[in-house]
Amino acid sequence: MRKLGVLMISGVFMLNSCVSPKDYKSLEGRHADLKRENRDLQADMEKYKNLEEDFSNLEEDYKAAAAERDRLKDELASTERSYKNLKNSYDALEENSSAAISENSRQNRELLAQLEEKEEALSKEQERLEKLKRDLEARSKRVDELESLIAAKDAKMNALKDAISKALTNFEGKGLTVEQRDGKVYVSMENKLLFSSGSWAVNAEGRQAVKQLGQVLAQNSDIAVLIEGHTDNVPYNGSGALKDNWDLSTKRATSIVQILKENNNIDPQNLTAAGRGEYAPVATNETAAGRAKNRRIEVILTPKLDEVTKLLNEE
Repeated sequence: MRKLGVLMISGVFMLNSCVSPKDYKSLEGRHADLKRENRDLQADMEKYKNLEEDFSNLEEDYKAAAAERDRLKDELASTERSYKNLKNSYDALEENSSAAISENSRQNRELLAQLEEKEEALSKEQERLEKLKRDLEARSKRVDELESLIAAKDAKMNALKDAISKALTNFEGKGLTVEQRDGKVYVSMENKLLFSSGSWAVNAEGRQAVKQLGQVLAQNSDIAVLIEGHTDNVPYNGSGALKDNWDLSTKRATSIVQILKENNNIDPQNLTAAGRGEYAPVATNETAAGRAKNRRIEVILTPKLDEVTKLLNEE
């Protein structure tokens, strides 16, 4: 367009040099018209450029709108499929709802019955546990009482052993021993302290030992006293009413009982005499020393456990 204007102006100048004034004015007017047209054309060209730019922008917007339309179309199709699936599911659920509700109701009734049954069983078990707890507390109390009684008995037997040992101190080394084991006190006196061979008559020294033992027993009325006679395995060769070692051991035990009975403070009901013969040796019968140990009187002192037995028998 600019080239066209230049050519037109050049042509005007060329014509001006060889035209008449009238023609010049005409040409000059024509030139002015052309200039206006040129300006109008330039304005139109600017509008065209703006239109091209607007068209390009509109084309981009159209493409974006088309893409968004396609996306929304796909989403719509997906939503329609989801809706169809949900509707089918809903229809199926609605069709089966009555049966499902009935089944759920049945299951709920069964669960409720089971729950009530378990609650009842739990209540009974709780009652049983409470009873067991009370029984356990009662038994624990009884155990404490038993332990206390047994401890008291043990302490008393220990004191009794010490008292007997002190009372019989003069006979130490003469075949007399005092020991405590298994809750009992054992007083062992060899026959050399008490009897002559084959005899059941207690000699003077033995009688004194038994009397001193009796003085301690008289102060302990709740002690059971068992007197056992023992012999070695040498057969009895004496004469008279005695037949064998068993008779001799029994007779010797009875002799000790008779001496203890002389103490009026000893309850005869607490005394028991027994003959064991040769059948409970404490040493070998193959040697003289062993046979001497086997020929003995054992006084076994046992605490009466009436209170303990009573506690054990309580329900």
